[in-house]
Amino acid sequence: MTIADVPAGLAAAADVSLRWHPGGPFSLLQSLGTLMRGNSDPAFASGPDGLWMAFTTAGGPVSLRLSTSGDPREPAVDVQAWGPGSEEAVAAAPRLLGSGDDWSAFDHPEFHATLPRMVVEARRRNPGLRLPATGRMIDSLVPTILEQKVTVIEARRGYRYLVYRFGTAAPGAGTAAPAGLRLQPTPEQWLRVPSWEWHKAGVGPQRSATVMRALRSAVALERLAKVPAAEASARMQTIPGIGIWTTAEVVQRTHGCPDSIAVGDYHLAAYVGAALTGRRTDDAGMLQLLAPWQGHRQRVVRMIGLSGFRKPTFGPRMTIQDHRQH
Repeated sequence: MTIADVPAGLAAAADVSLRWHPGGPFSLLQSLGTLMRGNSDPAFASGPDGLWMAFTTAGGPVSLRLSTSGDPREPAVDVQAWGPGSEEAVAAAPRLLGSGDDWSAFDHPEFHATLPRMVVEARRRNPGLRLPATGRMIDSLVPTILEQKVTVIEARRGYRYLVYRFGTAAPGAGTAAPAGLRLQPTPEQWLRVPSWEWHKAGVGPQRSATVMRALRSAVALERLAKVPAAEASARMQTIPGIGIWTTAEVVQRTHGCPDSIAVGDYHLAAYVGAALTGRRTDDAGMLQLLAPWQGHRQRVVRMIGLSGFRKPTFGPRMTIQDHRQH
């Protein structure tokens, strides 16, 4: 894996640029799609010119454009950044793109021999998937807390409202970057959200209180990006309201953890059970089924998701409650 300068014509409009070579197949949207909170996430934009994302680094805010070029079997990824946080964001871009995600043990023939056929076939069809590592704890933790014990639709609707209401325009939005690109609120901005705005966003007091508790430890939480995923998960769980489901969802994104499983997810255990055995199961059953692939359980789950398998549905869906006008 190497880094080289982007050609001058491509880099001219950006504050900082680089070209990263994954050294093999790479899918930009498959790899980074897990970071997006739905197709309408204000901090992301996707178009013919590539994938845009906006976030705040220690050096300041940044708008980042990522695009692939060259041979699809071994492409290069062009990274361009605008804003005060450009240097820090570009330096971290290879890890964001999955440079630290090593699939060699998973792809070994002896390991493949232990895997279900659907997983092996999904991996064959999707060799470009990498697990990203953002290194940004709060940016992953806040929206994950908002997703606790509610439907994805509810959580993402509330998250969008809060980012549009309390976030800020990304560097170059409307000129260098897409007009609607926005930065998630900083910890200081989140802490200033009044109670009635959480209510308007459909976020109940239990979740908003958990966000507030976490943000009061924002500096310490950001340091967890530099410790192993298991340690980061354990430390986050010392904050009341943050449990194993939340931390698993976070370290999957912040650390690119290949093994973390979202125990307590409303759908995951039943989905994994149906995929691997034809029968639904609970969390304990899911962990037992995935135990032979300890160390790679998240990779297995991602491959099941990419296999095209769909769990049979029975009964009515969960009703979405909207209490914002109450």
